[in-house]
Amino acid sequence: MSLTQTLKVENLSIAFGGLKAVDDLSFHINEGEIYGLIGPNGAGKTTVFNCITQFYKPNNGKVIFKSIKNEDVNLVEKNTHDIIRLGLVRTFQNVELIQDLSLLENLLIGAHI
Repeated sequence: MSLTQTLKVENLSIAFGGLKAVDDLSFHINEGEIYGLIGPNGAGKTTVFNCITQFYKPNNGKVIFKSIKNEDVNLVEKNTHDIIRLGLVRTFQNVELIQDLSLLENLLIGAHI
């Protein structure tokens, strides 16, 4: 079975002044895979997501995403609102749930926010 590569990060780098927050990071995620990014506080995990979604523009590298139209798109060339239209979105961590709702109901609400 051939897996479809849905996200490919190649040689991603970003620096803030003299601080290299992400340095030459590469990975790919195939359709249906769950990928974890772990590390201590300040390691650059959030910065990676900010670069993938173009909240930050990386200094170097490519972020290739297979869009809902099945096209390979380099996200580094796109604005955040264009990336959303391609079918890739992000959310910010919010650990507050609506207590009167079930877990499923909370997840469904989160899908619409």
